[in-house]
Amino acid sequence: MECVIDVSNVSKKFRRTVALDEVSFQVPRGVVFALLGENGAGKTTLIRTMLGLEKQDAGALKILGMDPVKNSLAIRRCIGYVSDNPALYRWMTVKQIAHFTASFYHAGFLQTFHKLASNFDLELDQRIKNLSKGGQAKVALALSMAHQPELLILDEPTSGLDAIVRRHFLESMIDVAAEGRTVLLSSHQISEVERVADWVGVIRKGKLVACDELASLKARFERWIVTMKSDNLDFDSSIIGNLVSHESQGRKRQQLMLFDVKAGLIDYIRSQSEVSDVEVQSASLEEIFVSLMRFEVPRPSTKLVSPDDARNIRTPAVDLATELHNE
Repeated sequence: MECVIDVSNVSKKFRRTVALDEVSFQVPRGVVFALLGENGAGKTTLIRTMLGLEKQDAGALKILGMDPVKNSLAIRRCIGYVSDNPALYRWMTVKQIAHFTASFYHAGFLQTFHKLASNFDLELDQRIKNLSKGGQAKVALALSMAHQPELLILDEPTSGLDAIVRRHFLESMIDVAAEGRTVLLSSHQISEVERVADWVGVIRKGKLVACDELASLKARFERWIVTMKSDNLDFDSSIIGNLVSHESQGRKRQQLMLFDVKAGLIDYIRSQSEVSDVEVQSASLEEIFVSLMRFEVPRPSTKLVSPDDARNIRTPAVDLATELHNE
């Protein structure tokens, strides 16, 4: 599987502040990768390091197979980037800034830009300084996408956009990935990101605490609604391992968030004398994110491997099957 972004044990400090702490992950080609984290978690520092705008103190990065410091110019020709506060020449019109930017790219840039500008309802003769924050965000997005980059890096790109435009833009990222290009999207709009992301990485205080395909990450978490037989009974959550949170929901109902639930546990809980019923629900990405911000959840290895290498990897399931066969 081709790796577009390869980050290996990257660390970065600003004086006494640890911005990145041995961060490692990989992003395959043709996916929408969502990078999530609270303010100050290290998302923007990681992105700037990928772009060669910051140099890591330790570790290594490869972007499209190139070193961001040694090959910064070559990388920037192949990627599109929108920061959370894009710098635009405010005295220019939308048309003028498009022509100025087009001089750095191929002949089809303007044609694609005009199409994107039309989709964003941008007026070409308007000056940048007269546009709203959302309007300026639309210009920056159109400029970053017009040369059809192999990798599109977006740091809070939908800030200032209205709900309809934001939804339309995020859904268009699926089309970008379908063309075999890759999108790295840093956003606080977790519920909307969930609709378009293939992979998710979560950073907390400079550490990457989760990185997996969205479906695999969601499969690790469950929300249980436990109904007790009496108002006076409280569920003994200590009998459950891997419990992330336990909250009361009404007089007789307890809400639990769990990860990596062991087979047979649900039947065991239902067999408890004080338990009337247990309802199992899927957890949303936002609920998983909140859990990861509060608790230490073991992160499984997600290093990309080729199909040939995958056949040789031993897993607990393989070992168990082998043991049963030998018996």
